[in-house]
Amino acid sequence: MQKIIVLMLLSLLVGPALAHHPLAGMPVTTFVQGLMSGFGHPILGFDHLFFVTSVGIIAILTRHRILAPLVYILVMLGGCLVTTMWTSLPATELMIALSLLVLGSMLLSGHRFSLPTILFAFAGFGLFHGAAFGQSLATQEAAFGIHVLAGYLLGLGATQFAIALAAGLVCTMLWKVTQASAIQPRLAGAMVAGVGLFLTLEHFEGPLLRAISS
Repeated sequence: MQKIIVLMLLSLLVGPALAHHPLAGMPVTTFVQGLMSGFGHPILGFDHLFFVTSVGIIAILTRHRILAPLVYILVMLGGCLVTTMWTSLPATELMIALSLLVLGSMLLSGHRFSLPTILFAFAGFGLFHGAAFGQSLATQEAAFGIHVLAGYLLGLGATQFAIALAAGLVCTMLWKVTQASAIQPRLAGAMVAGVGLFLTLEHFEGPLLRAISS
């Protein structure tokens, strides 16, 4: 447990510097480069990594280790595609911060949620995570081709699905957890919720300070 927390904290430290730059800022012009960019984004962005890890833990605790992450992946890819090809979603970063706060709180509660509840949360927040991924590709490479987009989406989906499944395996095989009330997932939830709360408050800090000073 301590090693996992250390690794997640390290990703928190390096995330802001590396997120959305898995190829170190180089142009994305080929299918393979799109694939590598898709592989890297969920790992280098700590907010996305924390979210999909929470998805995997919640899914395994609610006995839907394949279906629940798959719903998230499909909606996330849809959000990425819509944002890349058409228009961006409002308040994307705020919703991502709230997604950590909500999913972390779900884990922290120790409650086993129903399938419709978790699918609604995964899909709703997944749309905004996908939108953030789409914005990253659109701003990095204005003239990307369909082959780049195909590789990017494939990399995004495969990496996040693998992370979710790995988180579930850690929960069952390493932690030996089968109940949502166990201490390990609740501690993980506390950390994710804490990060989500911090990021959420950051979004309101500027407007609040301006309101106080005016």
